[in-house]
Amino acid sequence: MTTKKVTGSQAVILSLLEEGVDTIFGYPGGAIMPVYDALYDFDKNVKHILTRHEQGAVHAAEGYARVTGKAGVCFATSGPGATNLITGIADAMIDSTPLVCITGQVASPLLGTDAFQESDVVGISMPVTKWNYQITTPEEIPEAIAQAFYIAQTGRPGPVLIDITKDAQFGELEFEYKQCTKIRSYVPEMPVDPFKVKEAAEIIDQAKKPLILFGQGVIIGNAEDELKAFIEKTGIPAAWTLLGLSAIPTDHPLNVGMLGMHGNYGPNLLTNEADVIIAVGMRFDDRVTGKVSGYAPNAKIIHLEIDPAEIDKIVKATVAVLGNSKKSLKMLTDNVKENSHDEWIERFRKCDMIENEKIIHKDLYPEKPGLTMGEVIRIAADKTNHEAILVTDVGQHQMIASRYFKFRNSKSNVTSGGLGTMGFGLPASMGAQLGKPERTVIAVIGDGGFQMTIQELGTIAQNKLPVKIIVLNNNFLGMVRQWQQLFFEKRYSFTELQNPDFITIAKGFGIDGHKVEKRDNLDGGIQKMLDHNGPYLLEVVIEKEDNVFPMVPTGASVSEVILEP
Repeated sequence: MTTKKVTGSQAVILSLLEEGVDTIFGYPGGAIMPVYDALYDFDKNVKHILTRHEQGAVHAAEGYARVTGKAGVCFATSGPGATNLITGIADAMIDSTPLVCITGQVASPLLGTDAFQESDVVGISMPVTKWNYQITTPEEIPEAIAQAFYIAQTGRPGPVLIDITKDAQFGELEFEYKQCTKIRSYVPEMPVDPFKVKEAAEIIDQAKKPLILFGQGVIIGNAEDELKAFIEKTGIPAAWTLLGLSAIPTDHPLNVGMLGMHGNYGPNLLTNEADVIIAVGMRFDDRVTGKVSGYAPNAKIIHLEIDPAEIDKIVKATVAVLGNSKKSLKMLTDNVKENSHDEWIERFRKCDMIENEKIIHKDLYPEKPGLTMGEVIRIAADKTNHEAILVTDVGQHQMIASRYFKFRNSKSNVTSGGLGTMGFGLPASMGAQLGKPERTVIAVIGDGGFQMTIQELGTIAQNKLPVKIIVLNNNFLGMVRQWQQLFFEKRYSFTELQNPDFITIAKGFGIDGHKVEKRDNLDGGIQKMLDHNGPYLLEVVIEKEDNVFPMVPTGASVSEVILEP
């Protein structure tokens, strides 16, 4: 292989190009200026999106990664630039999102001297990265970046951070790039044990009330077809976690809805009646299990999981099948018998009828004067034929949108699951739109979260990203207010917001938009937003004290799910 002499900063860009990177999100500053200078010569090879804050860059990279399955890439400078990435990195870590974050650092002779904009980002990011590394010599750059992509994208994905001192960026090296395919002592995934698969299959074949719980591991493993084949052969009802949403079409006859605190009535209530639970690519998050000591007391647990650390962490597995879900599901399907569970599934349908009567119909087709979040989501989803990418922030709107948007295609739901990061939605929608420019991207955001990263309207406008933004405005931090209403005797402590004129702000950034306050204008308002050529902000004024139900109260068992206050 021939080599060529380049600077360290040029090696950074050349390495990214070798990895097929087409989009970088970032914000320049002193310690990463050599990299930005090198990037200037490659503007035809790679697109750089200048965000308005480093947190915007990392969330945008997350949105890009979630819809493409490829690592999102972001740049930041040292000190505050690097620390501003941390929330997004932590978000990516808990949601298994592949990121390669590259930060500039002060020159190596200044390390540890409290130099201007020096922070120990390697130390700071260690608990929230899959791997991090500080480069102090230019010769390290190609190999470190190759390892970064390999680690970020293999096994259970996650964020990595490469910190490069300024002198390493200025230095020279003979550039040669070899993609990483193996690292000693790093085992991305275990081979699937056929004996464990047979053991699991025997339990499944004997089950009378089995229930499948699937999570994002199915989407990450590109195992959607394998999951569908397993569900259809066994006839087992399947419920999804928040991040498993869209892995199979919402209208699949064996899809019984969402798990968790604001999930559907049937899968929560009947979890504790199931005699076998097959958990696929999910980690038994506390929002899914409720009170763990009261969780699934009658069930044998079969856990299909790529990460050994998740086995027995929360819920003890009767049989653990380690490995990639695409492989393990295929092997399990080959070993189980064809079956059906009509009486058991009928129990879910009866729960659906109860939930529909008490909650869903009122949410989607309200007769009260105030607009509901549910009807906004229903109309937006119907008008996009359930084929849009939905990006949400965190809070009531997130739960409502997840419950009602409905999906036909995988990788269509982008949200902050584990960390619950307010401010995620708007920048993540930019990344989703850049990752899938051919698809409609709808960002649904509450008025609180919108103001956390509202400056990214500037990025959207500058790059002419045709994101359709719906702000559901109730002048409250709605989810916190709901808890205050239900569990703190309506003591609304610092949750009411005096909001600015969002439409004027959007227009100030060069983004068109309008405000809807009455039901008569809602359908037309959403259509106007979708028809608009370019980004658009639709503000919808919704009921101030609308609540999300069903709800599993904190500390309660999933079978104690409530349908009303």
